[in-house]
Amino acid sequence: MKSMIHNKMCWSRALDTGWLLLLVQLLCSEALPISMDKTKVQEPEKQPEEPPASVDTGLHYDRYLREVIDFLEKDQHFREKLHNTDMEDIKQGKLAKELDFVSHHVRTKLDELKRQEVSRLRTLIKAKQDLEGGNDIAVDHQALLKQFEYLNHMNPHTFEVDDLDRLIKSATKDLENFDKERHEEFKKYEMLKEHDRQEHLKTLEDDERIKEEDHFVELKKKHADHPKVNHPGSQNQLKEVWEEGDGLDPEDFDPKTFFKLHDTNGDGYFDDQELEALFTKELEKIYDPTNEEDDMVEMEEERLRMREHVMNEVDSNKDRLVSLDEFLVATKKKEFLEPDSWETLEQNQAYTDEEMREFEEHLVQQEEDLNQKTVDLQKQREELERQQEQLNSQKIELQQAVEHMEKLKTQNVEPPPDVHVEGNAIPEMQEFDNQLHLEQEAQPQGHEPAPIVQHFTPQEDHEQQHKDLAQLGLPQTHQDLPPGHQEAAPVQHNQP
Repeated sequence: MKSMIHNKMCWSRALDTGWLLLLVQLLCSEALPISMDKTKVQEPEKQPEEPPASVDTGLHYDRYLREVIDFLEKDQHFREKLHNTDMEDIKQGKLAKELDFVSHHVRTKLDELKRQEVSRLRTLIKAKQDLEGGNDIAVDHQALLKQFEYLNHMNPHTFEVDDLDRLIKSATKDLENFDKERHEEFKKYEMLKEHDRQEHLKTLEDDERIKEEDHFVELKKKHADHPKVNHPGSQNQLKEVWEEGDGLDPEDFDPKTFFKLHDTNGDGYFDDQELEALFTKELEKIYDPTNEEDDMVEMEEERLRMREHVMNEVDSNKDRLVSLDEFLVATKKKEFLEPDSWETLEQNQAYTDEEMREFEEHLVQQEEDLNQKTVDLQKQREELERQQEQLNSQKIELQQAVEHMEKLKTQNVEPPPDVHVEGNAIPEMQEFDNQLHLEQEAQPQGHEPAPIVQHFTPQEDHEQQHKDLAQLGLPQTHQDLPPGHQEAAPVQHNQP
């Protein structure tokens, strides 16, 4: 089923499956017997069939595409409709309408896949915004999602007929443009390589520059010195594959058998990868990864050119696939039997002089823009450093102000410390003396205050002293006095 989707929907780079083996057997049973000496052709040993690994299409939504295909092919009704629908009907959206009849389980899984894909796109949009420095700008996800045409962004929750129709049309269009984009990338690669070579020459002295130029010419000659390259898709080219790749007698070459041997996924079609694999022998005549003069990037471009040429000559339906019938028809054409010589890349420069001139101007403009951006960034850096210095100064001033405030707070709030003497403090002695002095000054001048004399017995006198000392907070016994003090002897007042 994957192969049918892969074939009819131009998703030859997407998926292949094992269940299509039944369909392959039907195709083989309808083919005419092959007339050949089977004693000279050994049938390859049959190995247990395993579904081939999925091939990345190169599309940014490749995973979503393949997962949708995986679940659609699990539905029996959709699988049958696909088998009976031709390519044009698929492009017109007739197959997408069959989505309404798939099982509930498949629809539920497709809904989940779409929600995951929408979430992935929103994450990409947010990441791009962050890189561009727009963290504080509100994002209109709906507007940005419009650029992704392969799904209906207005309904991010469920997978509907419109989603499948969009996915089919987008994948078809994007894969058709895939080769064109690869050619453009290769052209830029070649022009940049030449630009770098010329810039390197400018840095050399005259003698070194001449040697470098001579070496470059010598490498080009060595690269062009290779065996004759057969015209891609011609009888001579395929016979070499038959003989050297398959190990079979060229006299026994048979197009049908050849097709079966190289239809590696057994789906009855030659897709891009299967065709390109046929040109490996020819490319090995031109390119060797161990040679300085051979560029492996150029080899892949040559492979692409060969495949495109065969597709244009053989693929009558223009669906990027070559069926067995189309292949057999092509083997009877004059171009197949008596082909023209094939012009390789060294005979066909990838770019024109005008394209090279425009490319050089573009590089100059890019360099100027980068230099200006460097200047702007340097100014921004200097401004940030200046602002940082100001912030550091303000920080120091603020710290000093805080320390000063703390110092003032300590001086104003905390009382002066008490004066203590060793042992018990005598806090009220001075106040008592002052009060006594004031009372004496309040007496009339010349008047002597009569002493107040109290008469106590020795025992009473001793007890009274203890009371007085206790009221004044003084030690009551000589043991409580500070060191060096001795208890005064009690004064006894005897009656006259």
